[in-house]
Amino acid sequence: MEISVKYFDKSTILQEARVFNESPLVAKKCRLILSKIIYLIYQGEHINTNEATELFFSITKLFQSKDMSLRQMVYLAIKELSTISEDVIMVTSSLMKDMQPQYDVTYRANAIRALCKIINDPNTLASIERFLKAAIVEKSPSISSAAIISSYHLFGMSKDLIRRWGNEVNEALNFKGSSSTFLSASSSTTSSIVQYHALGLIYSIKSHDRMAVMKLISNFSGKSSGFFSSGNTLKNPLATCLLIRYAVKVMEDDVNARSTLVDLLEGFLRHKSDMVSLEAARAICNLDGVDSKELHPAVSALQLFLSSSKASLRFSAIRTLNMLAIKHPEAVSSCNLDMENLISDTNRSVATYAITTLLKTGNENSVDRLMKQIISFISDISDEFKVIVTDAIRSLTLKFPTKYPMMLTFLSNVLRDEGGYEFKKSVIEAIFDLVKFIPDCRDVALSHLAEFIEDCEFSKLSVRVLNVLGNQGPKTTNPTMYIRYIYNRVVLEKPIIRASAVQALSKFGSLTSDSKLKNHIRVLLERCLNDSDDEVRDRACWGLRLIEDEDSIKKFIKDDSVYSLPALERSLYEYYTKQSHETPFNISQIPKISKAQQDSEELLSKQSLQIEKSLQPTETKSSAPSIQAKKGTSFEQFMSTLSSLPQFQNLGSLFKSSKPIQLSESETEYVVSCIKHIFDNGIVFQFECKNTVQDCILENVTMDMSFETESTPVYQASTSLDKLAFDDQQSIAVIFQKDPEDPFPYCTFSNTMKFLVKDCDPNTGEVDETGFSDEYTLEAIELSLADYILPSYLGEFPKVWKELGETNQVVETFTFSAFNSLQNAISSLLDLLGMKPVDNTDQIKSTSVHTLLLSGIFYGGIKSLARVRMGYRANQGVTMEISVRSESEEASQIIMSVFE
Repeated sequence: MEISVKYFDKSTILQEARVFNESPLVAKKCRLILSKIIYLIYQGEHINTNEATELFFSITKLFQSKDMSLRQMVYLAIKELSTISEDVIMVTSSLMKDMQPQYDVTYRANAIRALCKIINDPNTLASIERFLKAAIVEKSPSISSAAIISSYHLFGMSKDLIRRWGNEVNEALNFKGSSSTFLSASSSTTSSIVQYHALGLIYSIKSHDRMAVMKLISNFSGKSSGFFSSGNTLKNPLATCLLIRYAVKVMEDDVNARSTLVDLLEGFLRHKSDMVSLEAARAICNLDGVDSKELHPAVSALQLFLSSSKASLRFSAIRTLNMLAIKHPEAVSSCNLDMENLISDTNRSVATYAITTLLKTGNENSVDRLMKQIISFISDISDEFKVIVTDAIRSLTLKFPTKYPMMLTFLSNVLRDEGGYEFKKSVIEAIFDLVKFIPDCRDVALSHLAEFIEDCEFSKLSVRVLNVLGNQGPKTTNPTMYIRYIYNRVVLEKPIIRASAVQALSKFGSLTSDSKLKNHIRVLLERCLNDSDDEVRDRACWGLRLIEDEDSIKKFIKDDSVYSLPALERSLYEYYTKQSHETPFNISQIPKISKAQQDSEELLSKQSLQIEKSLQPTETKSSAPSIQAKKGTSFEQFMSTLSSLPQFQNLGSLFKSSKPIQLSESETEYVVSCIKHIFDNGIVFQFECKNTVQDCILENVTMDMSFETESTPVYQASTSLDKLAFDDQQSIAVIFQKDPEDPFPYCTFSNTMKFLVKDCDPNTGEVDETGFSDEYTLEAIELSLADYILPSYLGEFPKVWKELGETNQVVETFTFSAFNSLQNAISSLLDLLGMKPVDNTDQIKSTSVHTLLLSGIFYGGIKSLARVRMGYRANQGVTMEISVRSESEEASQIIMSVFE
């Protein structure tokens, strides 16, 4: 089968699909063709709307077959084709017929799922409401689950309608089943899974009401006079885990509920299901601001799992403790003895987490013993876990610098072992840190790096090592020993490595005070002038001139200052976005910091025992704004002014800054633009005001903002300008606080600049004492969805799209007659969504059909993707099938709602 799959052809399969019209039907043959069609769709094969529609209605003819296996394939094919076919609603009657109680259970469950997949109109949903409500309370678990899951996916389409089904969902949630239903463990699991699905739906129904959610958690906590002694309980462990997650979310939103819900989580630590106990322990360990008293029961529960006979339980427990040790190593230290027993665990993943956790919680006296144990199994684990071990060792060495000989020996040995790029990269970065922050080990570490590039298969790593050798080698006691290794790269390697080697030689010649060594370097560089690669020749020429010019050496090599990279990046962006570039970029305005200061800050961040991978979610949120924040014309001065306001302290971190929005014409007397800064808890409007009237001066300049829609931002504070002279540009800030219940408000602000105008003599600069009040009406400012999406490249689109899956996917089809071309539609979509086009899909290749791929980070750090399949017809406009996937269903729904 695998061989034939490679030769699947869409045209051939579409021809084969004609057998669906034959009579009598051959069930086996039809099933095979349906399998091929579904396979093509899963592989991303493009099937246009006409083909899909014709295929869809051909498949519906198979409803006349009574073959159960064929009918199951029909339901599956209908669901997959429904998103790209037209008039799919025509099959509703056939599916509703299969939903009738007299039909087989298999038919009913599949028919419910297929019907809900093709519904794209709330009115149609209302017409089948009674069927779905009856199916939800059906005694058959498969039918009930199918109805509940379908309702869950349809919730975003018609929230008010589905909220009326609360009684039916509650009935399914509390369903105990007949005595015969729970005769065995397997039947119990099958029936109780309905609780898991029902809990997810009932939470969606009640999520807008915090008290209702709190009551829901209380009802199913199993708590009356004591935990699990009486009261309602959930039979399904998955449902209980879901309940725990809802409890954690309530704690995040309501600080007052924390003490009650922490007690609830501690009760779940004693649950009969290991899954629930682990989930409760993980939830407690991940709480913000958790103290030792709250951690103790969770750590004790995890400690018991460390000695479990099941490898999955040991792995889950040690992984949770590993993450906890990042912030609370003292809380985990009580488990050190149990973790030491896991070092020799047959499951190497468990052993790796055990050893890295011990490295975080151990003291200087235990380092030698732990390192001996690491050496015994490092060759048996995968590269992924080797990277974790290497990062832990690097952090430990920076914490205990006196232990560097053993650590360096270990790193140099594993550097010679087989391994992939990421593993070798983590090892040399660890050695780089040792060279930079522990001067005593510099000579030995550099000798290991020099030997490594003699047989390095990764060009990027060779280049990085050569750069470090060039910077640090001249500072060693015997710099000549490294020159042979470097020059060998000039003779034996590819151009990119040869160029790096020439650069390193130039640094040796520039930094050495030995005239004999400098002459040797000059000879080697002169040989490089005949290299076949122009980059190598240019660097050799530059190096020869550099070593003869002491001023250049001081300027380019010995200078102990570096530019502040965030400030440099921001200034370059501001210069790039200017309309005129007649004035050259002035780098002298960029602030500098010393290399020692840079190294001390870097060491401070690396001395903690945090593994880089565990910090990635935080870095995603904090690093993105640094790129966006540069868009202001005077961002540093503006933020400095804001920091003096007490209201600014509660805004949280910056998520996104918009591009400057012009609120007045450039030819008018007062030129005003605005930048929207979206923070966690508020919104800041930065108004850049410029006075272009030569014979007047503005005093007491303020900005009046108001909105009329039913939105939630609350005015907090604003700044004003004492004076705005001719050709002067200054910033005014207006701060609005966001309602926690409405983190992304949409509204339109009307803006009026108010000021006192005074005449000014343009020759003498003398200002009249009297003036008059005036105001200047500006264009409106709109807060839209685009302000809450950070355009960002998240990785290869097909891979990330598949990782996000269909769980949080929303698909809708729209027709826009106003667009007269696909390119116009794409431009409007980019402005509307604020997402980043991927793979140059913002440029069309066909005037009739196109697929636009978009990616971004939704407010709160939620990865989001959108795929827009569009077609253009002269008499109809542009038809779009928009699919949105994200890490949150709510985010997908919000993004899609912008088209309503």
